[in-house]
Amino acid sequence: MNEPSSPSWTERVFGGFRKTSERLSNNLTGVVGTAKLDDATLDDVEDALIVSDLGPAAARRIRDRLAEKRFGLAISEQELREAVAEEIAAILRPVAKPLEIVAFPRPQVILVIGVNGSGKTTTIAKLAHWLQEDDYGVMLAAGDTFRAAAIGQLATWAERIGAPIVRGPEGGDPASIVFDGVKAATEQGIDALIVDTAGRLQNKRELMDELAKIRRVLGRLNAEAPHDVILVLDATNGQNALNQIETFMEVAGVTGLIMTKLDGTARGGVLVAAAEQFGLPIHAIGVGEKLEDLRPFDPDLVARVIAGVA
Repeated sequence: MNEPSSPSWTERVFGGFRKTSERLSNNLTGVVGTAKLDDATLDDVEDALIVSDLGPAAARRIRDRLAEKRFGLAISEQELREAVAEEIAAILRPVAKPLEIVAFPRPQVILVIGVNGSGKTTTIAKLAHWLQEDDYGVMLAAGDTFRAAAIGQLATWAERIGAPIVRGPEGGDPASIVFDGVKAATEQGIDALIVDTAGRLQNKRELMDELAKIRRVLGRLNAEAPHDVILVLDATNGQNALNQIETFMEVAGVTGLIMTKLDGTARGGVLVAAAEQFGLPIHAIGVGEKLEDLRPFDPDLVARVIAGVA
């Protein structure tokens, strides 16, 4: 997937992480009370990172790295922010991995999962549009048959972006929809089939059984499918997003993440916590409601914005 070229992308990212940046910036302000980096200062830095949603594991790792590199050395507040940004980036860089369409034979089957309200359906449309911009043929499959609204919403997006869609009735069998989708995508020479799936976690066993059935059906058509299982997360959920990752990893075998709603009041620090705790690839981030607002995950830019030095 191509890198963005519009200047507005950077502006949206800066705006998206503003609240987190302000929180961490305020938390770090005045932390350097002495000319040298000492234990008391490191403790304050660790506390600032934790309350900024980076989580205790990432905060401890950053503290230890700062102590290893700079303990006892003179450091200004700006230098401290720069050092924190570099350590955040070191956590994020290994998980910044674009989604690549490499399946052969086609189509590449991408299951998209996430709780209701996470922006899952909208993200599917944005992802489809993104792939279309890279000249891939894309088809959608409305596998979330639990809610009629989900089927209708996905159909509306499909029409808007000019992508074919496979759909069925509310309450229909999601595995049948996926089967029909793969068959149609194969016959039409489609590169990527993006499948919406149910996001209800109230009954994990029911959802697990449904996804297992989808996998069995896919396996009969293509042993490699699904090629990707992408979890869409709402960044405004903060630390609750980590619980969703853990649950969906158990239920669905997540292979990668897309973080949405990093606009306005989002807590971008949870990206760092997720990277440290789970190490799952982060394919992209959503920074607005427009189709163009799903963008590559830039770990260095995100780290500098979170630390307040961008």
